[in-house]
Order: sequence, then C-alpha cells, then structure tokens
Amino acid sequence: MSIEIANESGVAVDDATIVAAARFALDRMGVSRLAELSIMLVDLDVMADLHERWMDLPGPTDVMAFPQDELDSVRRPDASEAGPALLGDIVLCPAFAKDQARKAGHSLLDELHLLTVHGCLHLLGYDHAEPAEEREMFSLQNRILADFRVARAEARRLAVQRTADDKVLGAVGLDEPKRPHN
Repeated sequence: MSIEIANESGVAVDDATIVAAARFALDRMGVSRLAELSIMLVDLDVMADLHERWMDLPGPTDVMAFPQDELDSVRRPDASEAGPALLGDIVLCPAFAKDQARKAGHSLLDELHLLTVHGCLHLLGYDHAEPAEEREMFSLQNRILADFRVARAEARRLAVQRTADDKVLGAVGLDEPKRPHN
C-alpha cells in the first residue's frame, strides 16, 4: 500500500505514526495492498480555504477527506478482490486539532491518529450525517483506534525487549567467537 504524507502545517509531528495509523485502518478494513492514499497536513488558513471552497462552511476544521470519484460500490477499495485503486486524499489540520486534543484529554498525536482513521473511513464511504451512520462509523473508528493503540504498545514493548537483549548479549560478548580452553 502506498501512503504519501506531506507536512505543510508548520507543526512538527511524527509523520511515520500517522502513516502507520492509516495503514493499520486500511489493512483492518481489507483494502487492497495496491491502493494509494495521500495525507497532507496543513495550516489553519489552508484548511479554512478548503473547508469554505468544498463544504461551503466558514473557518477551518480538523479533517477533510477527498475520495476519488472513480470508486463505486461495485469496486470499493475495501471489497474483496479489489485491484489497484486511488483512495483519495486526507487533509489534517494539527493547529485546529490541538484544542480538540486538549479538550479530549489526550495528546495531539493521538488526536491526529483519530482524525486519520476518521478520514480513512470517509474515503471508504462511511459517513455520520444520520444517527445510525454515526453510530456505525464511530463504533468502527473506536475499535480500529483501540486495536491500533494495542499494536503500537506491543511493538514498543518488543523494541525495548530487543534493545535489552542486545545489551545483555553485547555485555556477555556472545557476538565474539569462542576460544577453546586448554
């Protein structure tokens, strides 16, 4: 799966974990490994312009998703046997998301992960305009995020364990050839 990310927001964030969140969500949804996705992080002015131009709503927002028009219900990217597909673009605004993160009691990076998963689901045709749609989408979003957090924690735990093992093995000198005793 090809996921391109460009950070033009002026806010330093860990781009790799945003890509990881998108990849995790798309894998969880069974999207073809041949699919392509673009993620862009922008500042408040750019997001406000996009929000006004495409949604006819004033001011910036946290996330916007721009699905490719060529996807239809017959060939959704999360359908089995899907071939290569351009999923579309996700646009995130870290400056806008910062206040949301603070209000939610978590980090900006956690909020960006949530918004990334949210954007991925929009690209796959999920919406939250009606109460039933909202329940379905947010339930799915919350499950994916919970599983993503568990997977990240396990990956960190394994990395710490490998580092500790490498230190032990290096201190003992097991990586040097053994010499015979006389």
